[in-house]
Amino acid sequence: MSTARFKRVLLKISGEALMGEGEYGIELDTVNRIAQDVKDAVALGVEVCLVIGGGNIFRGVSGAAVGMDRASADHMGMLATVINSLAMQNALEQLGVDTRVQSAIPMASVCEPYIRRKAIRHIEKGRVVIFAAGTGNPFFTTDTAAALRASEMGCDVLLKGTKVDGVYTADPIKVPSATKYERLTYLEVLSNDLGVMDASAISLARENNIPVVVFSIKRPGAFVELMQGRGEYTIVMEKEVQNG
Repeated sequence: MSTARFKRVLLKISGEALMGEGEYGIELDTVNRIAQDVKDAVALGVEVCLVIGGGNIFRGVSGAAVGMDRASADHMGMLATVINSLAMQNALEQLGVDTRVQSAIPMASVCEPYIRRKAIRHIEKGRVVIFAAGTGNPFFTTDTAAALRASEMGCDVLLKGTKVDGVYTADPIKVPSATKYERLTYLEVLSNDLGVMDASAISLARENNIPVVVFSIKRPGAFVELMQGRGEYTIVMEKEVQNG
């Protein structure tokens, strides 16, 4: 019998989270630690799917800023997310967690193409599904891809793992006096430009009534604590459905 607060969740991790203490690329110890957290959540009976960014390898917006064509730069960023997804799949499978990578950009010799019904079937069978290559389209972030896949998979919640344990009035690393929000509405995030996720992602989550939980992926065990209804976080949801 499941002891988890949620049945099906989507975990969004930034590519930078995979760098650990490095400045570029993938730190395997960090990937393995996050994979262990995912395994522990699965052991609680939670159905887990993942979206991982690519900023540790290449960020499309940054490429466009230095003169690259934005569409080409975004496609390079999507390919970076596939590299990260394969690294996470390897870490999970070494822990004995059955995992599938589905890419929005078909690359049949590397992973499955994204097929919604097939992804749902994998999840129902207890497999972790990692959605790679964003939405498959330029000009959309992996945050928007996460909100889209969470909606398509019928997830109970979208969890965003970041460097800090919630949403603050300012960057708490730069402004020590910044205070943390416990709860926010989607409109508060949008109107105050809080930077939780991009506006398209927040709007999509709002339209589909999917709560967004922001927490620190850097702290071991934080993901599992959230699955048990504990831990430090900020939750974004409509006011009328909030409860104590």
